[in-house]
Amino acid sequence: MTEPIQEFGESTPFGEERDPARVVAFSDAVIAIAVTLLVLEIRPPHDTRDLLHGLAALWPSYLAYAITFMLIGQVWANHHIMFDHVRSVDRLVLFLNTVLLMDLSFLPFAASVLADTFRDGHGQRTAVVLYGLSFELTAVLFNLIWWHARRDRRLLAPTIDEAGVRAITRRFQLALLWLGAGTVLGALLPALGVAVIFAFIPYYWLPIAGEIRTSQRHRRRRDRT
Repeated sequence: MTEPIQEFGESTPFGEERDPARVVAFSDAVIAIAVTLLVLEIRPPHDTRDLLHGLAALWPSYLAYAITFMLIGQVWANHHIMFDHVRSVDRLVLFLNTVLLMDLSFLPFAASVLADTFRDGHGQRTAVVLYGLSFELTAVLFNLIWWHARRDRRLLAPTIDEAGVRAITRRFQLALLWLGAGTVLGALLPALGVAVIFAFIPYYWLPIAGEIRTSQRHRRRRDRT
């Protein structure tokens, strides 16, 4: 009996785990589109007779743009950090990542609603809750993907040890609490809720515990080889 011939090389058998590279590439494309759409929500003033005043009045749109762009940037960075240590993906990861991208695509709308309410002076509580819940869902999905990948280390690569797994887990779990707190506070005091969500940005751009030390250790290993 002869073996079947595959004209284009080995393909992934149906139902098996897959290389995460295509998931990351697709996610990068969707995230790039999402951050590009943010600027389209900043509409120029219709009355140009006092253009400087009209541009200044758009400050809520500038603020919502800046905060949302930086938060989506953090999503992009942490998405790469997570998938750097994922060896393969299964159908559940594909599904959860698709829902994550759907949520990210919704963020330009949530940012536009937030800006409009602060500019008009009405509906800020609802807008902040909508905005916060959108990012809270992002945090939930990150935790679900990471929990599934690290369970029994079935989908994890050998590039990360247990200390690294715990550090990423703590970072993702903290996001749930932080964004949840901002959302709840926003329902009571909208400006405070936005401030708490904004404070999320500088902290989450800091390296994860052990990240720099691990990077330096890998660099020294490469230098010795």
